[in-house]
Amino acid sequence: MSAIVRIRLWSTDANNLNYVVSQIVDIAKRAGVRVRGPIPLPTKRLVVPTLRPTHGEGSKVWDKWEMRIHKRLIDVEADERVMKQIMRVRVPENVYIEIELKRRR
Repeated sequence: MSAIVRIRLWSTDANNLNYVVSQIVDIAKRAGVRVRGPIPLPTKRLVVPTLRPTHGEGSKVWDKWEMRIHKRLIDVEADERVMKQIMRVRVPENVYIEIELKRRR
């Protein structure tokens, strides 16, 4: 019975996220293990409207600040040497990774 490693990545910067994802996929393909992904998950959009102070009796003006959270999902066949290489990947500060080991049925 083999296992699958599910890697979830998320970040506010899509370029850094895609860079880390491409490194993980390259490592897995070079090692010859099966890879599924990267699967783009829906982007979460957080919007904060703020009232801009007016000068005098003008109309109300709103500024809208937005933050987008991009997510990716990768399934890699569990292999000890591949996982060691993946753990050595340099990850920027704003990219978050969650690794989960799943058993294949």
